[in-house]
Amino acid sequence: MSLSTDGMRVNRINDALYYIHQHIAEPLDARQLAKVAAYSPYHFHRCFKQVTGENVNEYIRRARLERCANLLMFSPCLTIQEASQCCGFLSPASFSQAFKKHFACSPTQWRNHGYSKFSQANYQQHWSDDLQQRILNAKALQMPEVKVQRLPAQPVAYVRHQGYDRSIRQAYEKLHVWADSQGVEWQVNKLLGLYHSNPDIVPAPLCHYVACLAVDGPIVRRGGVSALTIPEGMHATLHAAGGYGDLLPILHKFYMQWLPNSGYRLGNTPAYVRYSRCQFLDPNERFELQLCIPITL
Repeated sequence: MSLSTDGMRVNRINDALYYIHQHIAEPLDARQLAKVAAYSPYHFHRCFKQVTGENVNEYIRRARLERCANLLMFSPCLTIQEASQCCGFLSPASFSQAFKKHFACSPTQWRNHGYSKFSQANYQQHWSDDLQQRILNAKALQMPEVKVQRLPAQPVAYVRHQGYDRSIRQAYEKLHVWADSQGVEWQVNKLLGLYHSNPDIVPAPLCHYVACLAVDGPIVRRGGVSALTIPEGMHATLHAAGGYGDLLPILHKFYMQWLPNSGYRLGNTPAYVRYSRCQFLDPNERFELQLCIPITL
């Protein structure tokens, strides 16, 4: 298969993935998603599996369960039923069964700190000893000042990447090649990164990251580079600086301590960062950034 055909396939599946996450609380049908991706149902299922490594129903179920697990952890104002409905589960019984199968405990047990055991096992199995120790020491971190503010919408060109590790650099390199080919300005302060997964509960190799470049308008989608708009809305923001590996403990402390006590709950879109200095491209692996977490009441 040619590079152009392969890139086109990624772009079309990206459209379906974007639709899934934008409509995660609604019924999602594979035929509908096939239309979004401009494929026949047969080819859509095959191409979706090739691009993501999961069949479409598995992907939707996992995305819903992970989002609901986060809501149960970080949004104590929501009932379990409300949280499940926010994630597209219409039947309490089927939700409870699916949740227990995925996380090895009931939603009630999870909310009552059952997630701590799951999270600890996840770190031990999938994260480095150094990062495990950083997470354990996160309580002693001095939390940067958090500001609540409305942020404008931001159009971006993007490349999806799987894995929270140094290989994220490859996604930005691909984005840089695309920008050069299209005459799009490339500056570090125009780079963003979307954190689709919570590393407390998702193994590092399976975490989803989206490398982004801010653009002014429509783009030519090519070679697996697609386009989306990060929506406007209220965000909790903070400034952070450090070296490779320093950001995840800050995220951990924000989610585990600031958010549950803030009176806010998680919004419907991923957390993201705006870089002034990007650890994945910086020769000394240093970063300086604004962390933006969508919130709502």
